[in-house]
Amino acid sequence: MSITVLNPGLLTTVQDLGRVGYQQFGVSVSGVMDPRAATLANILVGNPDGEAVLECTMMGPHLQFDQANCIAITGGDLGPTLDGQPIANYRAIKVEAGQVLRFTAPKTGCRAFIAFAGGLDIPEVMGSRSTYMKAKIGGFQGRKLEKGDVIGFRAPQTELKNMPVRAMAPEFVPRPLYTVRVVLGPQDDYFTQEGIDTFLNEVYTVTPEFDRMGCRLEGAVIQHKDGGDIISDGIAFGAIQVPSAGKPIVMLCDRQTTGGYTKIANVISADFRILAQLKAGDKVHFEKVSVQTAQDALLTQRKALGFLRTVMN
Repeated sequence: MSITVLNPGLLTTVQDLGRVGYQQFGVSVSGVMDPRAATLANILVGNPDGEAVLECTMMGPHLQFDQANCIAITGGDLGPTLDGQPIANYRAIKVEAGQVLRFTAPKTGCRAFIAFAGGLDIPEVMGSRSTYMKAKIGGFQGRKLEKGDVIGFRAPQTELKNMPVRAMAPEFVPRPLYTVRVVLGPQDDYFTQEGIDTFLNEVYTVTPEFDRMGCRLEGAVIQHKDGGDIISDGIAFGAIQVPSAGKPIVMLCDRQTTGGYTKIANVISADFRILAQLKAGDKVHFEKVSVQTAQDALLTQRKALGFLRTVMN
C-alpha cells in the first residue's frame, strides 16, 4: 500500500499527457486539463514530464500516506494541508508514512495536480495511464477515485536532489476577465463577418455546463452564413464549436473524436492552462493570433520547462 483514499473529493482521477494515436478508433485522448501545470508538478519531484498525476477538481481528496514519499501540487490553489497544517503549492514536499493530505476549499482556480516522486503504480492502457471515464478505461479501474481505494507507488523517494530549490511561484492569477488566444478556423468561413466580429469582441460567461468534455459559454449569438452543421470531422483540444444556436462550446480533454458543428477557432496550446482553471461565472474574451504566434508561445513554454528541469537537477 502507498496511499489510501479517505475521501475522494468532488472529482479526482489519474491522468497523464493523454492517450495519443487512437482517435481514429474513436478513443478520446483524455489526459490532464492543464498539461503545463501537470508537467511542472512532475519536474518539481524529479519525474519525467509525462508521468501520471492526480487531477483534482474544486474539492480535492483526503489521502492517507501509508509509505513516505515526496509530492508537489500545482495548478489552482484548493487549500492543501498536511495533518491539518497548510502546505505550499508549487513546492516539493516530503510526506511521512501515516500523514494525511487534505484540501480545504478552492481559493484560486478549480483544478489542482498532485505528482508523486517515482510515479503511481497504475497500468498503462494503450500507452497511457489516463482515465477515460465514459469508456471506463485507463487510470484506476477506468473511473474516478472512491473512498477506500488504495494506489501504490512505483518507486517512491523520500529525499530529492536540491530539495530547497524545488519550488516556484504559483502561476495562476484570478482575473475579472480572462483573455484566451485563438487561431481562427477551420470553419471560420461558415460565419458572417459580423459573426466573427461578435466572437472576437464580445465577452462570454462560463456556464455550469462545464466538465472534462467541454465548456459551454453564454453570451452574444455568433452569426452563421447558413447554419452550424457540417459533415463530421476531427476535433482538437481547444476547438470552439458553434452550433446553429450561435453559442460557443470549447472542447476539452474528454471530447468526442469527431463532431458535426462548425468550429470558428481553436484555443492555442499555450493557453490551455487558463481553460483548466475556469469555473462557472468566469468571463472570457477571445483574442485572434497567428499560427506563428501560437507556435512561438508554445515553444517559449517548453524552453522554460526545460530550463527549470535543468536548474532543479
